[in-house]
Amino acid sequence: MKRPVLILLKVAVLIACLWPFGVLALEAVTNTLGADPTSHIALTTGYTTLMLLTITLAISPVRKLSPRLSWMIRFRRLVGLFAFFYATVHMLTWVGLYTAFDPHAMADDITRRRFITMGVAAYLLLIPLAVTSTNWAIRKLGGRRWNRLHMLIYLAAACGVIHYWWQVKTGVLLPLPFTVAIAVLLAARPVMAWRQKRKARVAA
Repeated sequence: MKRPVLILLKVAVLIACLWPFGVLALEAVTNTLGADPTSHIALTTGYTTLMLLTITLAISPVRKLSPRLSWMIRFRRLVGLFAFFYATVHMLTWVGLYTAFDPHAMADDITRRRFITMGVAAYLLLIPLAVTSTNWAIRKLGGRRWNRLHMLIYLAAACGVIHYWWQVKTGVLLPLPFTVAIAVLLAARPVMAWRQKRKARVAA
């Protein structure tokens, strides 16, 4: 793919990833965050985090299924980092607006409210992925160890979905699309690995 096209695609991806944050910022400036601004910020950033994590997980399988979409792999790291960015804003919303930076309130929430426990676990799993997202980290860890470490994204996504299910009221099915998508992506990984091994054996 030609460089000008890649640049335009990168700009489009950046705009798409920044759009939810830009909308939140505009709503904050115009005082249109709704009756419960804190809840609105938390829900928007949490939803966007799961959306970007799902897209990040989907890029590799889609690329393998359709060689024409191989260019998507260039943006996997960028989308993943934006997922961490929104997860950080989501976490800071809880830390700053819900608990007012009170360590005792945080500890109480983590021990008493299971959806908070799962949300914190999901965020902690994302931290080493974000820290090791540089080329330097890949070289330092080596490709195999780096790939093993970044398998944590599946666990983080699963924890994020559970966090969402435990947060919403009984009967609310908003987390269902994420649950199905991530389950399919998890199931697809061993199937695609088996197909690759089979092709290699046939070629040999």
